[in-house]
Amino acid sequence: MKILFLCTANSCRSILCEAAFNHLAPAGMKAYSAGSQPKGEVHPLALKTLEKTGISTVGLFSKSSDAHEHLAPDFVITVCDKAAGEACPAFFGPSIKGHWGLADPSDFHGTPEEVQAAFDVTLEQITRRLEAFLALPLSTLGAEQLKAELALISTL
Repeated sequence: MKILFLCTANSCRSILCEAAFNHLAPAGMKAYSAGSQPKGEVHPLALKTLEKTGISTVGLFSKSSDAHEHLAPDFVITVCDKAAGEACPAFFGPSIKGHWGLADPSDFHGTPEEVQAAFDVTLEQITRRLEAFLALPLSTLGAEQLKAELALISTL
C-alpha cells in the first residue's frame, strides 16, 4: 500500500507525515510526500522534531507532486488548507482522497521554545491520526467507508 501526503511547500507537515507514517507502518506500507509549490528544502525544525523523537530523516527532501507522477498511490491525503482546494493531478487516478488539515508550525511566531512546541504539537497530532489510520481494517472497508474514516480521522 502506498500513501501520498500533499501540502503546498512540502517542507513541514507533509514531510512529518511521510516520516512518521514510515516509522509506524508495518512492512508493505510506504508513505511519500510532495508539494504543489515545493519550497525546495525541508524546514530544519521539522527535521529536528523527527530526530528528537527517534524518527529517521534519511532521504527526506522537498519535492513537487510531479516527482510522483507514476506512483499510483492507494491514498492521497492533503494536510494543509492551501492544498485542500487544489485539484489532485489526474495521475493520482482512482486513489482514495482525504484531507487532514493541519496548522503550519512554520507560520507560528514566538520564542524559539514556543516555535519548537508548535512543531512538537503538530507531530503529536499527526501521530494520533496515523495510529487511527493504521488501526483501520483496510482490507475489509470499501472506498466510501474509507473516505468516511479519513474524514473522521481528520478531527483527531
